[in-house]
Amino acid sequence: MPGITDPALKQRAVRLVLDHQPEYSSRTAAIKAVAAQLGVGRDSLRRWIAQHEIDRGTREGTTSTELEEIRRLKAENKRLKETNEILRKASIFFAGELDLRSR
Repeated sequence: MPGITDPALKQRAVRLVLDHQPEYSSRTAAIKAVAAQLGVGRDSLRRWIAQHEIDRGTREGTTSTELEEIRRLKAENKRLKETNEILRKASIFFAGELDLRSR
């Protein structure tokens, strides 16, 4: 599946870049080398490192835990909206049924 990567591979890739960055002229060079070595995209690896730094508190941004909570809340919100729509339609239907019976 596109977008799904083994968490162990992500951790290894991030660790390799961070551990071996001093051996390269720049972080970009380290990312390029590790990405090629592990067969992952450079931009993906760059994002993984940024998220790692956010999660460790060394960079500003939304942590992985917060992102997961946001996803969970969005899914719950969607389900609740769908449920409310079903209940709204049911109440309209039953109100009409009751109105017909009272005539």
